[in-house]
Amino acid sequence: MSRLRFDKSNLTPYTHAMAKQRILVSDPISDKGIDLLRNHPDLEVDVNTGLSPEELIQIIPSYHGLIIRSQTKVTAEVLAAATELKAVGRAGVGVDNVDRDAATNHGVIVMNTPTGNTISTAELAFTLMLSAARNIGPAHAKVLSGDFPAARKAYKGIEINEKRLAVIGMGRIGAEFAKRAQAFGMTVVAYDPFLTQARADQLKVELADSPEKALTGADAVTLHVPLTDDTKHIINAERLALMNQGALVINCARGGLIDEPALKAAIESGHIAGCGLDVYEDEPPSSDHILFDLPKHTSFTPHLGASTNEAQENVGIQVAEQLRDFLSTGEIRNAINMPSLDATALGEIGDYLDLASSLGKFLAKLGPANPDSLRVSFHGDLAEKDTSLISRTVLTGYLATARADGQVNIVNAPAVARDMGLETVESTITSQTEYAELVVAELRKGKKKFRVAGTIIGQSPRIVEIDRLYVDTNIEGHFLIVRNDDRPGIVGLVGTALGSAGFNIANLSLARNKSEGNALNVIELDSSPSNELIEHLSKEPGVLSVTAIDV
Repeated sequence: MSRLRFDKSNLTPYTHAMAKQRILVSDPISDKGIDLLRNHPDLEVDVNTGLSPEELIQIIPSYHGLIIRSQTKVTAEVLAAATELKAVGRAGVGVDNVDRDAATNHGVIVMNTPTGNTISTAELAFTLMLSAARNIGPAHAKVLSGDFPAARKAYKGIEINEKRLAVIGMGRIGAEFAKRAQAFGMTVVAYDPFLTQARADQLKVELADSPEKALTGADAVTLHVPLTDDTKHIINAERLALMNQGALVINCARGGLIDEPALKAAIESGHIAGCGLDVYEDEPPSSDHILFDLPKHTSFTPHLGASTNEAQENVGIQVAEQLRDFLSTGEIRNAINMPSLDATALGEIGDYLDLASSLGKFLAKLGPANPDSLRVSFHGDLAEKDTSLISRTVLTGYLATARADGQVNIVNAPAVARDMGLETVESTITSQTEYAELVVAELRKGKKKFRVAGTIIGQSPRIVEIDRLYVDTNIEGHFLIVRNDDRPGIVGLVGTALGSAGFNIANLSLARNKSEGNALNVIELDSSPSNELIEHLSKEPGVLSVTAIDV
């Protein structure tokens, strides 16, 4: 199978030669990551860090890829100016500095690197818990001030052995923290809406079905979730009250997860012993931050979760690999605003992406205008695979053809469909059809239904059904779709008209609807049919409709 690339116009695969793709690295990353990009023959890389927002807006229009860390802010204004941009790669986990809605609306994929700093962040979070428990920070400062005896008397610590730990967010970092806590003799209870009981059993943690359940009776809590509308102030006064007296609060995830005034009040009341924080609701925090004057069981660091030599190199290499692979082959990894598609999955479904795009374009030309829904179903062996990107590609092909206003691509197609009020539905049907694998795309408007279907025959994607009439035609080319009365002479009439107008027939597929007395001609031409030809054929007796489709 040919290697696939994605074109910004609709992000559907194509295989012809492509000009070099330009990548801007606007924040410092590993030199190895830069070298990896520069060594690729199809990529051109510029490293330009420390740009002001105005400078970034000025130069971004000529770039196809952007690599950032936390300094660069990818705002709606930046994305509006980035007319050629296809992907933003964040060397790190959090993407708070990217306007994700604007990126999606502009058809820009946003990727992060969730594994590159996993160990570094887990280790720092665990260190902060130990440091807060044993007063390492305050005791260190007291020793340096020369008051050694007072430090020994003032800073009695807390053991974590046999304590109950709540982990909010049991992804990679949370799981690594839990392993270290268990090694220190802690009992771990985890809350994560995506954590299954089987996975919890594998990690040897207790599964809670809500943050409240996880925090009730906990001696410490560590946070490992993104900052969203749902998670903002996930640790508040009510939830702090559920924890045991003398508990610790640890946060190396995102500022804003903790209601800082509520935490301050809980510590001053004696209910919470202290905290270990690497992130803050406002960064950088002011020197008079409300938590900085607490005397005991506190440990503060300046957003150092990923700041190790190993993590910096890992995320730099990982983001470079992801952007390189996307721009050169179409492989999508760790995207946060669309389904990912690694090399293995791409190999399994790559040919179906071309087919899916054509199905969508045929639907746009032949189906009802302003439909209520678009339904994509997968039959046979294909139903066992990850088909989400195939469905998106059908939708993209449909919208890009049906809408004349604005740009539609595989990233923003679902948002465009929602704005139109177009419902999208995907289903899988494992039962076999006459084909080993079949993709069916159907538009519905009220009681009306119109569908097209396709499959792979040998190595060739084929359209095999149009509105329940069996055909066999290529998925790309210049097509003339003629519906006519099912009576003698119509095919000859159409052929004569084409010949007289100088159009050569490359392929012809005929289908009959005997119950309704009409027929369908799918005619592939060597060139796009003219408006004059279409108008002439439409007026011929017995011809019901004529539609031209260029795919």
